[in-house]
Amino acid sequence: MDNKIFLSGIKPTGTPHLGNYGGMLRSIIEMSKTRKGFVFIADLHSLNSIHNSADIKQHSYECAAMAIALGLNLENAVLFRQSDIDAIYKLNTLLMNVTPKGLMNRAHSYKAMVEKNTESGTDVDAGVNMGLYTYPILMSADILLYDSDVVPVGADQKQHVEFARDIAGYFNNTYGETFKLPEPIINQDIGIIPGLDGRKMSKSYDNTIQLFAPSSELKKKIMRITTDSKTPEEPKNPDESTIFQLYKLFATNQEIEDFRKMFLAGGMGYGTAKTILFEKMDAVLSGPRAEYERLMNNKSEIDKILEDGAMRASAVAEKNIVRIKKAMLG
Repeated sequence: MDNKIFLSGIKPTGTPHLGNYGGMLRSIIEMSKTRKGFVFIADLHSLNSIHNSADIKQHSYECAAMAIALGLNLENAVLFRQSDIDAIYKLNTLLMNVTPKGLMNRAHSYKAMVEKNTESGTDVDAGVNMGLYTYPILMSADILLYDSDVVPVGADQKQHVEFARDIAGYFNNTYGETFKLPEPIINQDIGIIPGLDGRKMSKSYDNTIQLFAPSSELKKKIMRITTDSKTPEEPKNPDESTIFQLYKLFATNQEIEDFRKMFLAGGMGYGTAKTILFEKMDAVLSGPRAEYERLMNNKSEIDKILEDGAMRASAVAEKNIVRIKKAMLG
């Protein structure tokens, strides 16, 4: 058992799709087999983009059911809802007082909104609420509150951990050694998961494949994947194929290598390649799909898991917030 504590969050902003699975989720599930950690449903983070409480609640159930169905080890990983931890609100407020405004100005999410507004000729802060602007402070509170040692993230999310380390450093320099400085774990194998049209899989592009779609719907979606005009006889570049990129998420190393050779050799049409992808995905996801559906039909079971997780997480959080408040307030 690795004694380093990991932490990760799942943002409930939509029904789970392959992009969610192909991101950090697979790594988190593998990590939970060998080390202790905390996995939270980041419902507070969803508030700056979703203003319908029913949607947030439903997506939170979906995220929890997804993680459980895919095999998150609940003995090692504490699964809980972010908003159920009272100490997170307290720490967020306390960290506001040591965080420079300039740091928030450099946050990717805020800069992206400013650039978008500048390009459209509107006020630079149009559509920016304080939840979005201070998003990195709440994220830092999540990372620091549970004494986490490592935070698995994709390369594009590394800034969150860097900000948490910066804020912890500001705090420690002012009030004495209080926080650990967690390290990011960057999985270089995680790239952008392509959608049906080849762009990044995103619900905003309407190009997603739901992770637990019924077999018939899954097959229809896969058959809609955009391909080039190469004939079946022509060799094809697997690294430029959405079909191949999605196949890699579910296949063994040997299966991936065999599929790659089929692309390069020629003689395989895209229809055949899509059928191979469907059969592999359907086989791998059939068991988790059934468990996901069972859980979503028994939400009281999910509630119990999240409540138990909140109790375990709160025991750590409350102990730490007492120590943090004492450092700041005496």
